[in-house]
Amino acid sequence: MEQHNDAERLEVATLGGGCFWCLEAVFQRLEGVVDVVSGYAGGHVPHPTYEQVCTGTTGHAEVVQVRFDPRRISYEEILDVFFAAHDPTTPNRQGNDVGPQYRSIVLVHSPEQEAAVRRKIVALESAGVRPVVTDVVPFEAFYPAEPYHQRYFDRHPAQPYCRWVIAPKLAKVRQAVGDRLRP
Repeated sequence: MEQHNDAERLEVATLGGGCFWCLEAVFQRLEGVVDVVSGYAGGHVPHPTYEQVCTGTTGHAEVVQVRFDPRRISYEEILDVFFAAHDPTTPNRQGNDVGPQYRSIVLVHSPEQEAAVRRKIVALESAGVRPVVTDVVPFEAFYPAEPYHQRYFDRHPAQPYCRWVIAPKLAKVRQAVGDRLRP
């Protein structure tokens, strides 16, 4: 993660597209991103645990909260990476991860973010990506996941899920966004 002294100029994006380990690994390597935290958002249970979220009854999605420097990367570019990193056409599913906690969701922090997401969805659908089922909802609360979920790919690169799911996803996103991802 990049160090930054100008914290007041940072913006936040809260995004869910399957397992948070995957999105975390992608956004941690993205130029202009300062910090990424895996967690839960979009539900009705305060301070849920991973076990509660896995039941599919809390309403929460596994998400990442991304702090980024808009002078180095725009919110629109964040969205480009987000939509390249997951399949926004599968409701409540990403690969073998199934349930409402794995849904495609963008929790918007401002009217400008909402407009940008809606423009991106229209552009995707105009390009033939249909139907985009990404939920676009106002951000209300974010609950960081347990410490053992943070920086999961970096700490467990040889774990089977990391090798067979996350590593190929990183390669796919790297191909889509070129040199914007750090090694």
